[in-house]
Amino acid sequence: MTRRFVDLSIYLENEVLSDPPAFAPKIQYFTHDATFEQIAPFFPGLQKQDLPDGEGWAVELVQLSTHNGTHLDAPYHFHSTMNKALGHKERSIAIHEVPLEWCFQPGVKLDFRHLPDGHVVSAAEVEAELARIGHVLTPLEIVVVNTRAGSRYGESDYVASGCGMGYEATMYLLERGIRLTGTDAWSWDAPFVHTAQKYAGSHDASLIWEGHKAGRDIGYCHLEKLHNLESLPPSGFHISCFPHKIRGASAGWTRAVAIFDERLSG
Repeated sequence: MTRRFVDLSIYLENEVLSDPPAFAPKIQYFTHDATFEQIAPFFPGLQKQDLPDGEGWAVELVQLSTHNGTHLDAPYHFHSTMNKALGHKERSIAIHEVPLEWCFQPGVKLDFRHLPDGHVVSAAEVEAELARIGHVLTPLEIVVVNTRAGSRYGESDYVASGCGMGYEATMYLLERGIRLTGTDAWSWDAPFVHTAQKYAGSHDASLIWEGHKAGRDIGYCHLEKLHNLESLPPSGFHISCFPHKIRGASAGWTRAVAIFDERLSG
């Protein structure tokens, strides 16, 4: 048996479009020849030329939102309360409270790359895709959604690309015991630019963030800005996506990875 790993995460980096400009990460790089001033206060009398090759350390200063890069959203991000449909409405858990067992489970991929940007996926479409791939959901599997947005990462239209998971599609998964989902799009929901057009015509605020707001009824987490989902089969792998432990936060960064256990031939 051999183990194969597939990286499902995007980079944290400058100059690649992964968020609206106002929310983009900012990384300042300090190279080995520019950090002597950081080191000198620890060692009185030290001169730069005293260091091996005159080099200090490399270090970076990073300004981030908890929703930059590939990250895991906690139920607290969606609403202040969760689990209303389970009969015990309670305070939503923050990222440091997410059960670790949710974050390492068998994975299932739904392929919705053929659906147009802004399309809101229905429960019937989820059911049809599961039938197509011949998979019956079991509790705690991690369900990830491959959308057209995955092919647009880094392009100017990335944030507006891909379909979104609607309330009924999300509840279809949650009612079958799924507690962690994911997408390669900027958001689990349809891109805001498309939802805004629908809202302008109807003024129905329930359309806004409807997939996220399913967490009011059953608490769950989802991954956003996944990458490389097109390389995955429908099933037969595990996903590891443990979030950074930020007390009281609505999300945490993760290095999401698909893990395959494969038999050696011969």
